[in-house]
Amino acid sequence: MIFNGINSASRCDLCVKKKAFECFKFVKQSNPMDIEHYRNYCLSKPGTSEDLPFGPDTLVMKVGGKLFALCSIDNFVSINLKCDPERALLLREEYEQIKPGYHMNKTHWNTVTLDGLKESFVMELIDHSYDLVRNSLPGKVREYLGLAR
Repeated sequence: MIFNGINSASRCDLCVKKKAFECFKFVKQSNPMDIEHYRNYCLSKPGTSEDLPFGPDTLVMKVGGKLFALCSIDNFVSINLKCDPERALLLREEYEQIKPGYHMNKTHWNTVTLDGLKESFVMELIDHSYDLVRNSLPGKVREYLGLAR
């Protein structure tokens, strides 16, 4: 839930219960990375571009024109990432922060809430998503982008 542009997950429990609009007791979240680090990491991957096709708040990362990650710019608490269906089920069972993809195909996409996950693990999930999409590109597109299989 959002109050005055602030995600209720970052507010103290009492203020969330009371639906208070002014809260000065913010709960420290332990996101493993900020949005700039995430953005730079994704853009460091060969053939990656960024776009805002769903509006000014949703940052989309693509390889070869195909989406591999997206997140909210103003409320960077989770990332939607593509995932192998079998691995997606295992990850959802093991990590409470990993759920079926919000507004996505729930078989192939996960929503990964960053709070409490290690940065290296989040980067591994980003790599997996990127690799799945890169490897699904037609050979001519991969060749044009200089991407090895």
